[in-house]
Amino acid sequence: MEVSLRGCDELLIRAEWQAKLARSEASGQPLRIKLGLDPTAPDLHLGHTVVLNKMRQLQDLGHTVIFLIGDFTAMIGDPSGRNTTRPPLTREQIEANARTYFEQASLVLDPARTEIRYNSEWSDALGARGMIQLAAKYTLARMMERDDFTKRFRGGLPISVHELLYPLMQGYDSVALRSDIELGGTDQKFNLLVGRELQREYGQEPQCILTMPLLEGLDGVEKMSKSKGNYIGITEPPAEMFGKLMSISDTLMWRYFLLLSFRSIGEIERLRQECEGGRNPRDAKVMLAQEIVERFHSRAAAEQALAAFEARFRDGALPEDIPDLQLSGAPLPVAQLLKQAGLVPSTSEAMRNLDQGGVRIDGARVEDKTLKLAAGTYVVQVGKRRFARVTLA
Repeated sequence: MEVSLRGCDELLIRAEWQAKLARSEASGQPLRIKLGLDPTAPDLHLGHTVVLNKMRQLQDLGHTVIFLIGDFTAMIGDPSGRNTTRPPLTREQIEANARTYFEQASLVLDPARTEIRYNSEWSDALGARGMIQLAAKYTLARMMERDDFTKRFRGGLPISVHELLYPLMQGYDSVALRSDIELGGTDQKFNLLVGRELQREYGQEPQCILTMPLLEGLDGVEKMSKSKGNYIGITEPPAEMFGKLMSISDTLMWRYFLLLSFRSIGEIERLRQECEGGRNPRDAKVMLAQEIVERFHSRAAAEQALAAFEARFRDGALPEDIPDLQLSGAPLPVAQLLKQAGLVPSTSEAMRNLDQGGVRIDGARVEDKTLKLAAGTYVVQVGKRRFARVTLA
């Protein structure tokens, strides 16, 4: 129970989960832990790993974890948190994204002990008749209790009929997998509750649900998202990952420790007390950055990233007269940032330098010309001699 509750937002129903755990211990039968992700983008970021970390913690206790790739539900599009209809992905887009999902998730989960499933296995087989029978098990009134549907309806914004099917299909996944508990972000609570109701309708013991907080991005304000440019991708180069983690605020660092670190709560609390007692918070941030880089790369890569970071920022590798600039407009496209910082005369010149590999941010070469920088402080370099320390708001 202590492992289940660590960092979680809500556990429903706690007494039921306690009973499931007790029954599992008595019988030696592992519980079935479900997490579903729709392959809506090809890359996972640290925000996705918050629930994956919880899965790994439960996996290490001996339970069966089911990593469900929503290749069918992705064709509908999850309406959670949306004020507009999400454009459905093509089958080709879904398949391309799905190919990388489990490979990336395996950086957190133990692949040898993970059951990987695709919800097209049972969803395609439902057919029109089965879909109608499934829809008959849930009322429109209950569906309209969903906050984002209610807001759109009251605001006169369109709600497509296929969006109403999404919670039903996600809930039916729990029936097909006979899950004991389903994990998800706080924005998934409604969908997870639908799974409980449908399991009851199909004569199964209802699953418990465990929601995890949505991780704030580098700006410390909005949830981590690739579209907002405030993310840390789990396949990013070690130095870039390390530099981004070192750029987070001292306050946000403790939330990252709680949700991303595998250190014990006691160890994290002792570290926090040391920092409050005078230890430099930078020491703790280095420990966090090394742990995360080592998890997704290697110990050697983490050590190299630290050495490069310290050479750049502590050992005077930067020019002494580096200008400090204040810019606004986050998230700001990298080419615009270079121009506004006076490091290039135009965005076309910025693009040329990006093409030639001549742009570095916090020591990491920038190759993505579509990169948008979230709020934060960055050391930006163009070529060998042009530097600026940019604080972006």
